Amino acid sequence: MTTGPTDRDRIQSIERGFAVLLAFDAERPNPTLAELASATDLSRPAVRRILLTLQHLGYVRGEAGRWSLTPRVLSIGQHYSASHAMIEIAQPHLMRLAEHTQESASLAALDGAEVVYVARVPVRRIMSINVSVGTRVPPHSTSMGRVLLAWEPAEVVDQVLAEHGLPASTEHTITDPARFRRALAETRAQGWAIVAEELEIGLLSASAPVRDQSGKVVAALASSTSSGRSSVAELREKVVPVLREAADRISADFGHRAAARGHEGFF
Repeated sequence: MTTGPTDRDRIQSIERGFAVLLAFDAERPNPTLAELASATDLSRPAVRRILLTLQHLGYVRGEAGRWSLTPRVLSIGQHYSASHAMIEIAQPHLMRLAEHTQESASLAALDGAEVVYVARVPVRRIMSINVSVGTRVPPHSTSMGRVLLAWEPAEVVDQVLAEHGLPASTEHTITDPARFRRALAETRAQGWAIVAEELEIGLLSASAPVRDQSGKVVAALASSTSSGRSSVAELREKVVPVLREAADRISADFGHRAAARGHEGFF
């Protein structure tokens, strides 16, 4: 029986290095050393050593007392894409889905208590936030999150709710835990999810699950649009069938053999 890592198994310097890297965000694109120390709860000398190491490796640059990430950090994501068969397999399906719907198509996976975009074919800019591979969004207010959590054990859902909660992004966001669990049960029963204006006003999205060879839901395939171009009824009638077929094809490419729909919601 394997157990999780203990404090003795972890390398603290690596944890601190990633903490500094992750402190660069939209609110702190060019932080000072002091701002990074405050954001990471690390001492200034420790942050300085980490920054100088990252600078030596080519991941950050410093100028006039401020620091910024370099394009080299993108190579981390590129290595993930290159080593992860799911991205290569899904990409042509994403492109066909986007061409068919004339809307953006995305593939996302669950990472802890967040949903992260792992592949995307943009068609129109429909969100005010900048959506690209690596963008993270909350699971409760997105159709991708609903799909990714719908087939997870109850304890995983409980953990996500404990870590992330159900904060309201708009007036339409589900913030009641019991109602959210009912939404997950509905998603599992019907095999897809539509979420309307819960993450951002005007944003509509539909998602379907992608399964691996064992049948586990490993990703969510999504098509996104705006309330100005479509409606929930149109998504349900015109997009969901195409979306589910595309998700089926990706799952088949993963080696999953689909049974007749109606069993356990999706299959």
